[in-house]
Amino acid sequence: MNYSSPDSPGQERLVNQLKHHLATSHSYLPVGKNGRDDDELLLWFLQDRKFDVPKAGTKLANYIKWREEFGVNSITDDSIRKIASSGKAYLNSSPDVKGRPVLVVVAAKHFPREEEALASQKLCVHLVEKALQNLPPGGDQILGIFDLRGFNAANADLTFLKFLIDVFYSYYPRRLAEVLFVDAPFVFQPVWMLVKPLLKSYASLVRFCTADSVRRDYFTQDTVPLDFRK
Repeated sequence: MNYSSPDSPGQERLVNQLKHHLATSHSYLPVGKNGRDDDELLLWFLQDRKFDVPKAGTKLANYIKWREEFGVNSITDDSIRKIASSGKAYLNSSPDVKGRPVLVVVAAKHFPREEEALASQKLCVHLVEKALQNLPPGGDQILGIFDLRGFNAANADLTFLKFLIDVFYSYYPRRLAEVLFVDAPFVFQPVWMLVKPLLKSYASLVRFCTADSVRRDYFTQDTVPLDFRK
């Protein structure tokens, strides 16, 4: 992941304090990439918790434990190939006009009654990981697009949306730059009324827009996602 590195003596000092805190209080956690001694990872969670070392330590420890329990490192393209073939979520082949990796969710292709929830969750996490690996130099956020064209009651899945919100809030904090809800139909309104309070501060990242505005404001003719090409 393309975390920023400590760029001042003060930041470096706080990273070292957090590293010592984790080594003392959470010595069982792994070290190395995405571990308790990953300087860039430590800095990211410090920034998220406004450089409060104990709070950053708690959130980071939970993140590292979750990665192990969920098996993030063991999710591969092959392991999620079947659910990915549905086309309901994918990483766009090109970034948006600001250079941000783009995750696209096609809501009309999501059928929670017919699919295993864990498979959809693993697809989600795998795509987030790939998006972060594709961050450009100096970049640290991604764009999320929910294509709601054709959405109906059979596609509604509050459980999955709660999972997605928790993943970004707890484990990938501040990674979403914007979330576009595209051409939301009337039937989506009850879902939004339930989801909006769960988003908390993230609700400010949501923009309801049209497919035309996605094409016009976020992409070029050559980089627009396949589902949005005319």
